[in-house]
Amino acid sequence: MLIDVSKMNSASMFDLVTVGHFAIDSIRSAKIRQARDTLGGPPTYVSVAAAKLGARVSVISKVGDDFPSKYLGWLQDNNIDLSGVKRVSDASTSRFVIEYKNWERKMRLEARAPPILPVDISSSLRARIVHVAPIANETSSSAVAKLRKSTKVLSLDPQGFVRSFDDRGNVGLKRWRDPEVLAQIDVFKSATEEIRAMTGVRDLKSAMKQISDHGIKVVAVTRGMKGAMLLSDEHFHDIPACKPKRIVDPTGAGDAFIGAFLAEYAKRKDPLWCACVGSAAASFVVEGIGPEKFGERHEVYVRAQGIYGKVVGKKR
Repeated sequence: MLIDVSKMNSASMFDLVTVGHFAIDSIRSAKIRQARDTLGGPPTYVSVAAAKLGARVSVISKVGDDFPSKYLGWLQDNNIDLSGVKRVSDASTSRFVIEYKNWERKMRLEARAPPILPVDISSSLRARIVHVAPIANETSSSAVAKLRKSTKVLSLDPQGFVRSFDDRGNVGLKRWRDPEVLAQIDVFKSATEEIRAMTGVRDLKSAMKQISDHGIKVVAVTRGMKGAMLLSDEHFHDIPACKPKRIVDPTGAGDAFIGAFLAEYAKRKDPLWCACVGSAAASFVVEGIGPEKFGERHEVYVRAQGIYGKVVGKKR
């Protein structure tokens, strides 16, 4: 289902604004022997993936004194508006240690930036789409309510709401299902384990239906190398994974998926096509470490077209 964003054509309008924390990630896997800090967090992957497709993007986030200036420069070089990013004195940027074993991910939160509050959101903000993507419960329901007023399409990745943290910062999953937040959402994206944690339901289609029953128009669930599942207009669709040239680091693939999806959705493209473009964008990100590899627009579209004809829809 599409929402009419074509009438929102102010010159100062953003196509996509992502709300959530940047992160500094330390990533290690069998293919990454020497861990090093990399720029991370949904605002990075969502925004760059969308910008590569021509979207005008911005970010609302908070970072600490330890956030490297080179990261800000790199983001600006990739056409990301940072006017909504606040550097907070005497605070830390959100930091995660991420380790992959057989592509199973373990995460540990080492630091958390200050929360994003309603006062941090400009009343003049206007965007075709706003994507709420917390990583450590940094965005409140009151902030979500204020964001609802700034856009016709509100998107949510609930990962930061469903994460729990023990006294050492180790990340687990918890039950979260705030009906007041979900009632305001138009597009929902999560990973498989997160939607199962939210709903308590193992069957993926049943879990997606429960989420859509809150009035959410589009539900997408990423499944790693198995691709994605899409629920739109009461139809389920299996979205194949695009084949990358190599797999180095899966960090950020899901965020790149929804960034590319929303960039196309803002152009009123068919949700099936949006999901195929998302799959294609994700396939480039896994070819590098952190956010070092994104496909250019023509490259992403070529890969997306290769799987578009393979999409099979089934009525729910």
